[in-house]
Amino acid sequence: MKKILLVGNLYALAEKLASYGAKVFVAPGNPMMQEFAQCVDIREDSAEELLKFAVENEIDLTIAVSDSAIKSDIASVFQANEKLIFAPTAKSANFAINKSQGKRFLYKLHAPTPKFGIFEKLPLALDYLKDANYPLVVRCDNNNASLDRLCCTNFENAKNFTEELFLRGEEKVVIEEYAPGHEFTLYVVTDGYHAIPLSVVHNFKFTEDGDGGLLTSGVGAYVPDYKVPEEIIQKLFKNVVLNAINSLEKRGMPYLGILGIDAVMTDSDSYTCLEFKPFLQDFDAQAVLNMIDENSIELFEACANGFFADEYEDILTNDNCSVSCLVKSRTEGKVIPNLDAVDSNVSFLAASKNNYFEYVSAKGNNFVLTSCAKTFSRAKKILAEDLELIKFDGMKYRKDISL
Repeated sequence: MKKILLVGNLYALAEKLASYGAKVFVAPGNPMMQEFAQCVDIREDSAEELLKFAVENEIDLTIAVSDSAIKSDIASVFQANEKLIFAPTAKSANFAINKSQGKRFLYKLHAPTPKFGIFEKLPLALDYLKDANYPLVVRCDNNNASLDRLCCTNFENAKNFTEELFLRGEEKVVIEEYAPGHEFTLYVVTDGYHAIPLSVVHNFKFTEDGDGGLLTSGVGAYVPDYKVPEEIIQKLFKNVVLNAINSLEKRGMPYLGILGIDAVMTDSDSYTCLEFKPFLQDFDAQAVLNMIDENSIELFEACANGFFADEYEDILTNDNCSVSCLVKSRTEGKVIPNLDAVDSNVSFLAASKNNYFEYVSAKGNNFVLTSCAKTFSRAKKILAEDLELIKFDGMKYRKDISL
């Protein structure tokens, strides 16, 4: 039996790994994972402690998925001690974690990207905002559990949010023109030298129906994204993704892992690039995993062992359609009914069980529901029925995802 250590609480991946018959450990873990995995009380950024655990428990493969784990350079620590790990080094992933570095990298690659500015001082940022074109997006340098970005339609909105970011201690603020159009993410898997497209995902990033409300990293998704032409996918893969991977390899810091790039289809044959992602995201992971027919453990091991190019020419996928929806709660402690009765996959974030074994809500993000079917209409119907089945006080989600 394979022993796998997952660093970071990506529920969908932990469940997928366990489905292959592996013994899965998750650091630090989520109590809702305990039905199929063992939680390990070690922080994601404690690379030396995690290495000690991996050695003592004879872990066959470690997979780091969280930003904090990657930033701690867990990959270098494990590689230096000859422990197999599927994760990029901190240096190679810097452009995917720090958004200012990602924007600079896109500029150096001559990739199309919205006009942007990077600011370390508030007065300079405010001067930029006075003459900027609106709408624009103001965001902090790293993904944040709190509000980390805002789409601003006027100077006053942008000024207030920029001041808020600096007041709460952000060292850098990234300001860029808002790119309207169809948003999507291209994910690839790579060993740092060879890359293969994994999936194209359509993102829902605004909290309200019809792209209203606050801008987030994601509140839902569908896979595959049938609206993005193959021509655009190939252009993005060849001209941006492969150029990025080749550039990193030439610098002596090859990127090993899953890499995503957020883009916007601005026209039927053109696109602009927004940012990079260092792994699958909570809101789309299950949808992506649903369409992959490869054994993920074998795939990740081939990358980590250096056999990827020899063993894989493409990634086996199926023709299923998946639709995901992030369910939030305005309050905590509310009973969530019928969650065991839904047909959709449930990826838990903060929802839990009480002493009566009832599911109860936490304030904020609770779980992701992902329905899977042969057609989008069927997948959306299943999702809509399941969302109706589990309604609870304070429930919040974007309703047009399932329409």
